[in-house]
Amino acid sequence: MLLPQETSPAFVVKPLSTLSPPSNSRTWQSAPHPTLPLVATACSDRSVRVYSLTSFTLLHTITGGHKRSVRSVSWKPGTQGQSVLATGSFDASAGIWRREDQGLEENFTSPRRVESGEEEEEDDDEYQFSCILDGHESEIKSLSWSPSGQFLATCSRDKSVWIWEEIEDDNFETVAVLQEHEGDVKCVAWHPEEDLLASASYDDTVRLYREDADDWVQVAMLDAHKQTVWWVEFEGSGMIRLLRGDGKSLTKEQEQYLEWRERSGPRLATASDDCTIRIWHRIPREHSTHNSSNNGIPSIIRSATLDEDWVQETILPQRHERAVYSVSWSRRSGLIASAGSDGKIIVYQERWKSQTPNGVADDPTPNPDGTNGEGDSAMTEWVIIAELYSAHDVFEINHVCWARRADKGRRSDDEEVILSTGDDGEVRVWTLEEQVE
Repeated sequence: MLLPQETSPAFVVKPLSTLSPPSNSRTWQSAPHPTLPLVATACSDRSVRVYSLTSFTLLHTITGGHKRSVRSVSWKPGTQGQSVLATGSFDASAGIWRREDQGLEENFTSPRRVESGEEEEEDDDEYQFSCILDGHESEIKSLSWSPSGQFLATCSRDKSVWIWEEIEDDNFETVAVLQEHEGDVKCVAWHPEEDLLASASYDDTVRLYREDADDWVQVAMLDAHKQTVWWVEFEGSGMIRLLRGDGKSLTKEQEQYLEWRERSGPRLATASDDCTIRIWHRIPREHSTHNSSNNGIPSIIRSATLDEDWVQETILPQRHERAVYSVSWSRRSGLIASAGSDGKIIVYQERWKSQTPNGVADDPTPNPDGTNGEGDSAMTEWVIIAELYSAHDVFEINHVCWARRADKGRRSDDEEVILSTGDDGEVRVWTLEEQVE
């Protein structure tokens, strides 16, 4: 969906549906299933609702596993013949739920309900409560499976990040308790290609961790935000192809820049109470100084070769008027969607910077940190292509994400929808359409 660099057509976020029936209480987050047309929503009424993205109707209401609000949900990737869902709750515990998949013929329109601890015979079609993960001292705010499915990360108001490893079904081992943050930890996210974990906190920082000699250590700290960092999310793998296109029209400088980007790897997006969304990238190892980004004091002694230099590449155009709670980086189109306290949904797109009359961008060669010397990307820029006000009327939007479109109105297999989850208990479904003048 890369736009020609000389144009900036307007798009509009249009309502498609509302998942039905909505929750009667605040909803926190919605997680699309990695392979099936399903989405799981974390609700304040201690339930998780699983909806069909084919019919936009409720299929399962999962209750009984938690004593307080369910704050976060995450599907385990790479499972065969089974869906595994992790849930994080304000009761300080994480739950694991399992359900046998029925295959291609599965019906995604018939509602089901399961409650943990029911005495009546359980149906194989239901989500079974498998185990509980205890250890945090306060509310779990976020959890996330690693791309391989080997690790589950959880974070909490108790200022800690825990990493769990599933040794076998329903047998989890705590492999790390990370206590680098000085405040409530709001969000955790995994790098798409490596066992590299990022966390965002009330202490205004983002921390990154990786394994070292059977322990996990902090390898970088990002501290440009001025207030609470609510969300952190990595770019998908292979997204450079969107800028590369067919490659025929790229200048030598643009090709060099893309080669540099490939060495740097997927970038990181962060969202904050300071109303900004910032993009970060890692300096490739041959240019790294190993000392600029990890200026926090580590909890243990570790090899300096593990340190990583992450620098701010740019700040997205600032249009949010209050805290930005969530961003979603599409792994198909490369678009970023954001939402938060002001009730707006904003969509951003990256494109090549405008060129000079001789066909070469001003100062095209990046510094070793990939920027132009002023803290901005040397070659690309982000523009707003769509903005929607009052997406949930007067209510705040707690979460926004992209999902593959699965209803009968879809126009291609790659088409996506935007899901927004709000304080009104609703999950609304939106399409991104080109504005017709």
